[in-house]
Amino acid sequence: MSDPDRDAHRDHDAPRDRDLGLDRPIDRRDFLNGLAVGIGALGASSPGAWLRDGILDASAQDYPPARTGLRGSHDGAFEDAHRVRDRMAPKEWSTPSDLPERYDLVVVGAGISGLSAAHFYQQRAGTGARILILDNHDDFGGHARRNEFTVDGTSLISYAGTQSIDTPSRYSPEAKGLLRTLGVDLQAFDTAYDQEFFEKRGMKDAVFFDKETFGSDRLVLHNEGEPITAFLTRTPLSDAVKNEIARLYLARTDFLTGRSIPEKRALLARTSYATYLTQYCRLSRAAMPYFQAFTHDLFGVGIDAVAAGDCVPLELPGFAGLGLGDSPAPGMGRSAILHSSDEPYIHHFPDGNASIARLLVRRLIPGSIPGRTMHDIVPARVDYAALDRPAQRVRLRLSATAVHVQNSAGGVQVTYVRNGRAERVQGARCVMACWNSIIPHIVPEIETRQAAALRYGSKVPLVYANVALRNWKALEQLKTSSIFCPGSYFHDMSMDFPVSMGGYRYARASSDPVVVTMHRTPCVPGLPVRDQQRAGRGELLGTPYDKYERNVREQLGRMLGAGGFDPARDIAAITVNRWSHGYAYEYSSLWDPDWPAGESPCEIGRQRLGNITIANSDAAAYAYTDAAIDMAWRAVQELP
Repeated sequence: MSDPDRDAHRDHDAPRDRDLGLDRPIDRRDFLNGLAVGIGALGASSPGAWLRDGILDASAQDYPPARTGLRGSHDGAFEDAHRVRDRMAPKEWSTPSDLPERYDLVVVGAGISGLSAAHFYQQRAGTGARILILDNHDDFGGHARRNEFTVDGTSLISYAGTQSIDTPSRYSPEAKGLLRTLGVDLQAFDTAYDQEFFEKRGMKDAVFFDKETFGSDRLVLHNEGEPITAFLTRTPLSDAVKNEIARLYLARTDFLTGRSIPEKRALLARTSYATYLTQYCRLSRAAMPYFQAFTHDLFGVGIDAVAAGDCVPLELPGFAGLGLGDSPAPGMGRSAILHSSDEPYIHHFPDGNASIARLLVRRLIPGSIPGRTMHDIVPARVDYAALDRPAQRVRLRLSATAVHVQNSAGGVQVTYVRNGRAERVQGARCVMACWNSIIPHIVPEIETRQAAALRYGSKVPLVYANVALRNWKALEQLKTSSIFCPGSYFHDMSMDFPVSMGGYRYARASSDPVVVTMHRTPCVPGLPVRDQQRAGRGELLGTPYDKYERNVREQLGRMLGAGGFDPARDIAAITVNRWSHGYAYEYSSLWDPDWPAGESPCEIGRQRLGNITIANSDAAAYAYTDAAIDMAWRAVQELP
């Protein structure tokens, strides 16, 4: 695998910087690295000193979805929580200002789970219920947020985290009911999502082999239906490795001969896919770099940390001759089972599931977002000033980090920090819809066993880099829309989903601007999975924007250069969505025991504590939107 530091700093000289466009004034890098440079602080500076070649304006940068640079878990969103975690909270936080505000419900966390909890509580208590929702970020939605760009007069919208309504047929009655209440018509995606967009243009999937890992830079198209041997002949892999990979794909060999089906399934549940390939399928170490990142997108780690049994329903090679049939293996992770479904992956708003969060906010806070349908929510602009007005029954308070929550004689006291000052409000009840791992630090009355259960999982760190391109002529020339990059800094790149909705239109001609998304899952192969995730989180929080930008520009230039792509000319804007706490931790037969019903950490951790209940997808150990909704529904039902 390639070395990220080497990748980021290779050829770090002035001529190369100019070639990549790092000298171009597309943004203020001090602003993008998280320094508190306000719009007013710019004073009478020349607009050319900080505007993206005229692409973005001050009002756009003051609008959270349009902010570029490091987003996701942005600077300013997590430091106060870390002070509480590290027991370094300032003394004045222990004597907060008591606000004259009392609520029927306080919700900590404005992601889909927290917003859903507010919705379900309002259904239960009536529209007269007073609800306060707190979130530490400057935008709502949690992992379901959006990025906006304006390139040469064209508006672009993309997802910043949660992609789609995945396999909605398997949603619970409560989750399906919520979507219906919000006006989400799943059949509308049949036409909104152009399922033939890339096929009509002859654009295929491809693999980029980088020279550091595979000996030379080469982009190889994967022609649908062609033999694997034809694909392999175009790769820079050695003949020996090509033969090994072809054998794995083509031979219907029983690599676990002599074992019964139950024995095979038990072995696959406790064996990593990497070990299965090397020990049982007899792949050489030389062949492994091609496979290592196969599981990054779904699991956030490589094949060394994913059970082989979880790879069976994904139709990865090596299992065709085992005679396992279609039934899931014991201990198989729910993500793998979900992705074995043949339900089309088309239920995608232009901003992913950020539209679900926006629909919830519009319903909870009338007047905050114009419109009435799932279609007009797409182009609608949020009135952030309307989210937290005193006269409203439901208030949404951003950039407010909860630091202390406790049961009291009158219900619950919730202390949060905003602009460096601690404030306290009273609530009759509270739903903690934030990450499990922080709850024991801010709800100190939780007993030891429950606190340990809440800390058990480690959320999966992720990077979603959205790159606004002035055109996609190079991709059209190269006949590809999606590239798997097994040895590169970003493990894949793809054009955004071809969805047109609510007056928003996806790019039609290759001369139109478009967003491409690049994913990175920082892993440390060889470590236990939770240690990999903790190390990856440290990497994300320690990586400055300019390193991401350099890797974006260099990788795109190397992959697409043969199609005429020029990173200095063709990149209009970059937003790096850094999710140091991304996917919820999901249990794996490779790393976790098979707990009896009611005894798993998520079940112990989500138990009610007086007037406090716990939501979020962490409480289900399942990293999907329906889990966030289901846990919100359960948490509200448990409230006294």
